[in-house]
Amino acid sequence: MSGPVGIITGTGLYDLPGLDGEPREVTTEHGTAEVVVGSWDGVEVAHIARHGRRHARLSHQVGARANMAALARLGARAVLATTVCGAVDPGLALGDLVAFDDLHFPSNRLPDGSLCTLFGRPDTPGRGHWVYERAISDGARAALVAGARDAGATVRPAGVYGHVDGPRFNTRSEIAALAAVGVSAVSQTAGPEVVLAGEAGIAFGLLGFVTDHANGVTDELTPPEVVEAMFRSSASVLAGVLRASLPHLAGAGPRPAGAILAL
Repeated sequence: MSGPVGIITGTGLYDLPGLDGEPREVTTEHGTAEVVVGSWDGVEVAHIARHGRRHARLSHQVGARANMAALARLGARAVLATTVCGAVDPGLALGDLVAFDDLHFPSNRLPDGSLCTLFGRPDTPGRGHWVYERAISDGARAALVAGARDAGATVRPAGVYGHVDGPRFNTRSEIAALAAVGVSAVSQTAGPEVVLAGEAGIAFGLLGFVTDHANGVTDELTPPEVVEAMFRSSASVLAGVLRASLPHLAGAGPRPAGAILAL
């Protein structure tokens, strides 16, 4: 696969252990992103910590458009992303992994209220409608599933990712509505990344680590101190799975989800 593998990590995982690379600023028409480009176990990767070092940005301050445009500019043909998430499906336990295969993001808007798209101008090259059956690349998801198993982690090989707006958590009624449409787990950042990767023609895979049960899913709310502890414990697990997933992206690499209907 030509070009680096893009890696986007979230809460708790701000550096990839053993990544030999230096941070650089990549400027795009959508803003500037800080990317660490280097070699990880002999594979060229371009890593973005979406919240910045020491969690400088809350979920509503993440520059998803700049991040994805930067990875596209660097030539990434696949992106593996991680997120800590709240379980909506009561069958998910704390610490479980989910390799999502579908998306619930009906607002299709960024935190500033603008539409979630790279096609902001009439003269944007390749602009059009992103059409697909599933919004997440089967090949990228399969690499994450294989990597999780190689790393000795139990992973649910499919599930619906629900994007919710932050930084607040959700009410019981909001979670009940998401459960009714089949959402497996929720977090506050990855929905735009799925869409923007699709528009950029990048194969996108998303792995979730369950840190809590969403409001109303269990009889008692997951205590904040437990959520914080799960944030911390997620880092080594997710890093290990990402590392083990890289060999499964060899060769031609996964196909992106869908295609752009350019008019």
